[in-house]
Amino acid sequence: MPASLRHFSSADILERLPELGALLQACVHDGASIGFILPFDTAASQAFWTDNVLPAVTRGVRLLLVAEVEGTVAGAVQLDWDTNPNQMHRAEVRKLLVAPAFRRRGLARRLMQALEEQARLLPRSLLTLDTRSSDHAEPLYLSLGYVAAGSIPGYALAPAGDRLDATTVMYKQL
Repeated sequence: MPASLRHFSSADILERLPELGALLQACVHDGASIGFILPFDTAASQAFWTDNVLPAVTRGVRLLLVAEVEGTVAGAVQLDWDTNPNQMHRAEVRKLLVAPAFRRRGLARRLMQALEEQARLLPRSLLTLDTRSSDHAEPLYLSLGYVAAGSIPGYALAPAGDRLDATTVMYKQL
C-alpha cells in the first residue's frame, strides 16, 4: 500500500484531529520520547495539535507534513521556521511520528526527505533536531546526513516516567 504525503492546513488539522490525536497517542504509548509522559489520554493528545501545532500552522511559521496510507493518517513530521532575525537561515525538525502499525515501510525516511525539500524552498540552509540518544530514530537521521553535535545527559523524562534519558542534538546543512 503506497503512502501519499501532503501538507495539512489549519482546516485539515481540525478536520482530522481525532486521527492526529490517535497517531500521537499510539507513538507515546509505544515508548516514543516526544515530549509526553504516561498516562497520556485523548484530550491531551488532541490538545497538542490544537494548542501547539494549529496556531503555528495558521501563522504560517510551521509546516505539518502528513503521510496517509489508504486515507489513514500513518505518520507526520513538522518543520518549524519561527526563528529570530539572526536565524532566518535555519529551521527545526519537530515530532517525526510513524504509527506503530505502519513502521518499517520507509515512511519516516520519505517524510524527512520531503521536509528537507520544503526547507530548501523557504529557503533554509540548516536544519536542527534532537532525538533520544540511542533511540531507533538516531540511525535514520545519520543515514540522511544529519551530524550529531553532541549529547545532553538527563535531558528528558522517559515516557514511562521512570528515568531521565539523554538527547542527541543533530544538524544538517542543506
